[in-house]
Amino acid sequence: MADLSLGQTIGPAVALMGAAVVAVPLFKRLGLGSVLGYFAAGILVGPSVLGLFTEPQSILHFAELGVVMFLFVIGLELRPYKLWAMRSQIFGLGLAQVAVATAALSLASALAFGLPGPVAFVAGAGFVLSSTAVIMSVLQDRGEISTGEGQKSVAILLFEDLMIVPLLAVVAFLSPLSAGQAGWTDILIACAALLALLGVARWGLNPFFALLARARTREVLTAGALLVALGAALLMDVAGLSMAMGAFLAGVMLSSSSYRHQIESDVEPFRGLLMGLFFLAVGMSLDLAIVAAEWRVLIAMLVAFSIVKGIVVYAVARLFGSSSGQGFHRASMFLQGGEFAFVLYTAAAAGGVIDARQNALFSTVVILSMALTPLLMIVADRLLNTGPSMEGVDAARDLKGRVLIVGFGRFGQIVSQPLLAKRVDLSVIDNDPDRIRDAGRFGFKVFFGDGARLDVLHHSGASSADAIMVCIDDSKAAMQIVELAQHEFPQAQLLVRSHDRRHAVELIRAGVEYQIRETVESAYLMGAEGLRILGFAEGDIEEVAEDIRRRDTERLSEQVQGDDMSGRDRLLLQPVPEPLTGR
Repeated sequence: MADLSLGQTIGPAVALMGAAVVAVPLFKRLGLGSVLGYFAAGILVGPSVLGLFTEPQSILHFAELGVVMFLFVIGLELRPYKLWAMRSQIFGLGLAQVAVATAALSLASALAFGLPGPVAFVAGAGFVLSSTAVIMSVLQDRGEISTGEGQKSVAILLFEDLMIVPLLAVVAFLSPLSAGQAGWTDILIACAALLALLGVARWGLNPFFALLARARTREVLTAGALLVALGAALLMDVAGLSMAMGAFLAGVMLSSSSYRHQIESDVEPFRGLLMGLFFLAVGMSLDLAIVAAEWRVLIAMLVAFSIVKGIVVYAVARLFGSSSGQGFHRASMFLQGGEFAFVLYTAAAAGGVIDARQNALFSTVVILSMALTPLLMIVADRLLNTGPSMEGVDAARDLKGRVLIVGFGRFGQIVSQPLLAKRVDLSVIDNDPDRIRDAGRFGFKVFFGDGARLDVLHHSGASSADAIMVCIDDSKAAMQIVELAQHEFPQAQLLVRSHDRRHAVELIRAGVEYQIRETVESAYLMGAEGLRILGFAEGDIEEVAEDIRRRDTERLSEQVQGDDMSGRDRLLLQPVPEPLTGR
């Protein structure tokens, strides 16, 4: 009997994984992306088609752990000072988009579909809350999370997560089944939970992981990381906030910990597996019977909501300084509703604000919009020609070069020449498909990969490389690579291109073996050539060049030891040497 029960449990799980293993590679091969593949696999095994799973909601609740772990990993990559630097985007850009979109969608719901005011508000507000899981997956697949536009999208998603509590309070106020007083209590509880989480994160996490590290058992540290992520998520859930936000805050608080890279590599497999399960569960939740019976209303709502929200997202993006192409790209990502809409609609149905039919309609519209988002982004990219084509580009995987070069722009290309002349075995990665294709036309094999990601560095052979040359022109990304390399690949010598003097000081303080400012040597040579043209003696030119280099080294050493880091002009300039007297 026990064997039968075990077989009944394993059978559906095998079918679920089998559907994903077939659908995801197929959809990626067709250029439709992994997210749409998971949705399709979920529809196939769900109650509407094969019926292997009859209660997708229970799986969906469990699969939300994927979103939780995803946000935890994202939080690990955002230091508190970076999050603080994003405050204007979170509470400026995020607030503007949510407020305007909520008003526009509520008005559209009332005018186009004749919904009463409270019902129209719930329908619009739910669709405003975009899918963190879908958007973050798309951003990661495209390597856009660390870009400026990617950070704006992250800021908007964070604000939308924060909005779930006040929206639930408004629903409680609108409910005819309550007196409308619970909303303020919920907000106070949520604030108390936030303060408690921040307090534990500030004073308890580092001692906790230091204690676990003494056990010298990797699985114990992994269990501790899962405990922190899931515990923070549970606390936020009990307080009425989103579990994903709790895990994100826990990740942010751990981002400054010395155990950050170890935790990230341990949690990554759980995150990927659970995220795929979440998309499968969303696909299962799509009731094809409702689609067949109400298809006219569903299509009308989906089109109306998507158009209105897209216009608002584009307008707000343009208002906050994004280009037309960037605005259109962001609008194509945010056209969908998200997982928090289900929470809002369920609360509204329980409170009597909307009925069962409206709950089913609104939820189905959200599911359809989530499923269509990857497809709409592909269409938008092709219309605007903004999406990078990956044709002829190979991802970094199982590389074994003696030297790993990260970035193959003008600097990286020149750096590679002496190494190639001596037939040194190189592994070269870059995150620009066009640049990779250009390099291929000249006989260089460059692989696609974001060097600021630990998994990419592993695939690029960093663990066996003798040296890692960081040749990118993004100082923040360069520092991330330095941190990862120092912690995970101590056998490799680090050689880093620094953007300017300030960046050089940061690299030296971080313990980089060799750094060079991208323009300093060429500028010295040009200055020396200017003296030759003016007729100065070669000995005098060499003397002054040596003196300037010495002064620069001394000044750099003082800045590394001290705190004189204010003012870009003061950093760039040094005391003027004695004028040359001879010709």
